[in-house]
Amino acid sequence: MSAQPVQEDGDDVMRDLRQQARVVPPLREGEAAALLEESARGNGQSQSRLVAANLGMVIRLAEARVEHGLSVPDLVQEGSLGLVDAIRSFAGDGAGDFAAFAEKKVGEQMDAAIAAEAAAVRDAEQLVVAATDYERVQVLLHRTLGRAPNETEIAEKLEWSVERTRYVAQVVAAARRRYDEELLAFIDPDAVDAEDIVDDE
Repeated sequence: MSAQPVQEDGDDVMRDLRQQARVVPPLREGEAAALLEESARGNGQSQSRLVAANLGMVIRLAEARVEHGLSVPDLVQEGSLGLVDAIRSFAGDGAGDFAAFAEKKVGEQMDAAIAAEAAAVRDAEQLVVAATDYERVQVLLHRTLGRAPNETEIAEKLEWSVERTRYVAQVVAAARRRYDEELLAFIDPDAVDAEDIVDDE
């Protein structure tokens, strides 16, 4: 029997969120102002009501940014943080239109998350390139010098600082350890014939 998934996929999550947004009654005239006042006094139920009432707006802004690197559920989560921040900061901001203020805060939170994700991807890609360059130069110098090069020699060849060279070396070493551990995980010790690993004499 196949194992049941422990988490809903993104489509299921969004279906549930859209359903929640549809069933929440809209705010009555003047209700938002009253809820904001109560929320400012620490009333959690008022804040929850405001969040629920604005969930549709958060979903709409998330779906408009779906091509920018984050999934819609992730963007909704980020937008919800922005919405809570809007609720908590609205009174002291001096803004007069909460709906516009909240939409601005939600959009800013999503855009910041998208930018952070893009920066993380760029950093990861650059690190992969750096690790590849490090390994290539390490092998080249080993052949040229007839011994293992030290980090200063590798740094000079790559025109890097020693600190950067040391960091990339640690990343490469960690990646090699993970590879070795994953390889060993596939080896069944009971299936290895001792005679196969005895050196020929």
